[in-house]
Amino acid sequence: MSKLLQTNLPLAQGVEITPELFNRLVRILEINLSAIDPEKTPSFNATEISELQFATGAIIYNTTDRIHQAFDGTRMRSLYGQQTYPSGVGLATSIGSVSVTIG
Repeated sequence: MSKLLQTNLPLAQGVEITPELFNRLVRILEINLSAIDPEKTPSFNATEISELQFATGAIIYNTTDRIHQAFDGTRMRSLYGQQTYPSGVGLATSIGSVSVTIG
């Protein structure tokens, strides 16, 4: 599963490349070269996340909060709002009544 993403990479002409820009460029290259597999995102719990260091742009699955997150250089940010869906256990619904007459 490989898809090249359209990017507008800056030309470094007398401009200092910051660590943030460097990390962003490396992340774009990883994605474009299929060096990562979005289907197999690394998973960590809250304790591991607090103890580890992540590169800006790193995407993980937080097993404690059960949500994908990205590191923005300062903290982990959730990539979407967590949704809770009913599982069907303990649900009761009534639409009306049905009568069957066998004659």
